[in-house]
Amino acid sequence: MEIVAETPAKKPKRLTSVVWNHFERVRKADACYAVCTHCQKKLSGSSNSGTTHLRNHLMRCLKRSSFDVSQILAAKRKRKDDTVSIANVGYDEVHVKEEPNQPIMPISYKFDQESKMEEAINFGSVKFDQERSRVDLARMIMIHDYPPAMVEHVGFKIFVKNLQPMFEVVTSSVIEAECLTIYAKERQKVFDIIHNLSSRITLAIGMWSSPDNVEYISLTANYIDDNWKLQKKILNFLTLDSSQTEDALSDLVIKCLMDWDVDRKLFSMTLDDCFSYDDIALRTKDWLSQNRPLLKKGELFDMRCASHLVKSLIQDAMESLKPVMEKIRESIRFVKSSLPAHGKFDEFAQQVGVNTEKRLFLDNPMRWNSMYLMLEAALEYRSAFYLLQENDPTFSVSLSDEEWVSVSTVASFMKLLIEGSINDESGQADGGSHGTDTNASSLSVVPLAIELT
Repeated sequence: MEIVAETPAKKPKRLTSVVWNHFERVRKADACYAVCTHCQKKLSGSSNSGTTHLRNHLMRCLKRSSFDVSQILAAKRKRKDDTVSIANVGYDEVHVKEEPNQPIMPISYKFDQESKMEEAINFGSVKFDQERSRVDLARMIMIHDYPPAMVEHVGFKIFVKNLQPMFEVVTSSVIEAECLTIYAKERQKVFDIIHNLSSRITLAIGMWSSPDNVEYISLTANYIDDNWKLQKKILNFLTLDSSQTEDALSDLVIKCLMDWDVDRKLFSMTLDDCFSYDDIALRTKDWLSQNRPLLKKGELFDMRCASHLVKSLIQDAMESLKPVMEKIRESIRFVKSSLPAHGKFDEFAQQVGVNTEKRLFLDNPMRWNSMYLMLEAALEYRSAFYLLQENDPTFSVSLSDEEWVSVSTVASFMKLLIEGSINDESGQADGGSHGTDTNASSLSVVPLAIELT
């Protein structure tokens, strides 16, 4: 029997693909093989087979501890376009190098548009890390509120397998456990920050509602750090049961304070405008005073948010103007009752020279900003209402000069409050807690107080 020895194949021309740095081409009889220099596996090495299967083998070769992705991809993706170089892609490697009191850092991309290179994408030398990839996946799910079950979706598994065959896709229960581990680490960081504070904190309690009408209560710690900057940390976000009483909610808040060990650092408590349980702050205040004395004997402890104060001021103004408000509404109803009445009123408006694009409309009593807009429009047509009163006997509503002055005064007052409220909301658009932040609201409330006094 003739024995055919394996001999290195003579290369008629230079093998240009970088994958041949990891394979040796040998010939056996009439067949040509590519032998992996790492695991000695034989693959087809003929010129007709190409190099795609060799590149795929390198991606899966377990004998290779690391590989240069750029070398493998460069031959396939060479272009002469501007190169986008991606570096530093990943979440903060907390599990690799723990740094205390550091929150979760979002993914960061660093784009280098200036470099002109042959490769379209340069990843540099990359080592695959299963643990880091699993943690990054869990953080992605937490940040974007994806369902943990997505890791079991067929499409996701196919995508990940093609992207990184070495990644072992985990189950949803494993991802949930990883999310809880991340939460525990981040919670401990917040706990350490608050525990080491040299200042006191203000607890903001807010109410939230989901599209499914599920109500939540949030507890946010507001404090001044060592650099004299206002900081916020969400301590708890809890689901509310409609059957819970004020006592139960008070006990829930107190339990959260004890879990965070912040009762000794608490300066005040601010309730959201949506919060209807006024006794929670008082019950919490009584509980705290039994353990240690409060600053200023608790005079500054229970406070309402700025939007609540603005709403209370407007409600008082509306109460004093209630009879006049009804006259304004009745006058507008008369004008809008029929086309002839509306046409006659427009003629009176033209006669007295009313030049405005504002239109009369009835307000929504539940929205006080619409009350202001109704009064503002009515004041524009004040002279036209006088003519209507003098020339139309069917119009029985009459407003005196003193009443119109009252409307003008209250409308000016409401304008100040609405503008202050809008400024306050825009200032908290970066993650505020529904207007419960007293310090952030002071810049808009103080000018209001000066103007009103």
